[in-house]
Amino acid sequence: MTNPFTGSDNVGGLYVKDGRLMNEREDGETGIAQAARYRSQMKKQYKIDCIADGIERAEMRKGMRGMDFDY
Repeated sequence: MTNPFTGSDNVGGLYVKDGRLMNEREDGETGIAQAARYRSQMKKQYKIDCIADGIERAEMRKGMRGMDFDY
């Protein structure tokens, strides 16, 4: 039986450190899963922007209430 880790320190993101096999590979994620994650992030950001816009408009209206215009 041969040792598969001899001859190379790093094989596809795996390496041996202090007698232990260390994994430096990226997490496996499909393109569909990435797209779904990006879509949910965009939806969340849209909601945050809508709430911030509403707060800003409310503050502007509060400032306009103090000004009484006589026409």
